[in-house]
Amino acid sequence: MTKLILITGTSRGLGRAMTEHFIDHGHTVVGCARSSAAIEKLRQKFTAPNDFTAVDVTNEQQVKDWAKHLLSKYEPPDILINNAAIINHPAPLWQVPSDDFSQLIDINIKGVVNIIRHFLPAMVENKHGIIVNFSSGWGRSASGQVASYCASKWAIEGLTRSLAQELPSGMAAIPLNPGIIHTDMLDISFGEEAANYTSISDWVLKAVPFILSLKPTDNGTPLTVPM
Repeated sequence: MTKLILITGTSRGLGRAMTEHFIDHGHTVVGCARSSAAIEKLRQKFTAPNDFTAVDVTNEQQVKDWAKHLLSKYEPPDILINNAAIINHPAPLWQVPSDDFSQLIDINIKGVVNIIRHFLPAMVENKHGIIVNFSSGWGRSASGQVASYCASKWAIEGLTRSLAQELPSGMAAIPLNPGIIHTDMLDISFGEEAANYTSISDWVLKAVPFILSLKPTDNGTPLTVPM
């Protein structure tokens, strides 16, 4: 059965890989990213019924307008994936600049809530849909030099498990740890060692089927993409 899948942060990394893989397997993707240039490339490569829009998830008015646009064209999404996130450059917490910390919290936490606030009511009304909030191994453990990122992903774990208790029967909210994948974000954290970890191309082959297999009985369960 074809699914309508909403993904934030579709311009690169895991978001781009998931977008391509879902579409290749016959599903429809509606997605956003901050870069207008990247969105234009996605529009050229993936035409209707797929739909891509330049949206800054930290800007609630932009998210609200995007939700209004999509929900006037489509049914509420079957799967909503909050993927957009950034990581801090490694540093002791007291050396992380205030503006950098605020930007990370705005994207990694507030951006997720903005998406939920404006898409979830339509999903709840239908009593249908899976919300997947990307967490991290650093949402369930901690390391030095990445305190702000850990804080944001621990927040996603708690936020999602609480949200799960607010949903009607037939829906699910799941904090999903994608695993350790060689992305630009991992390069920032691990440097040259990042290349030793799972490639995005290998990861997506496992991640997409796993996400498609999620069901209402998984509600509130912290899960990890199996590799």
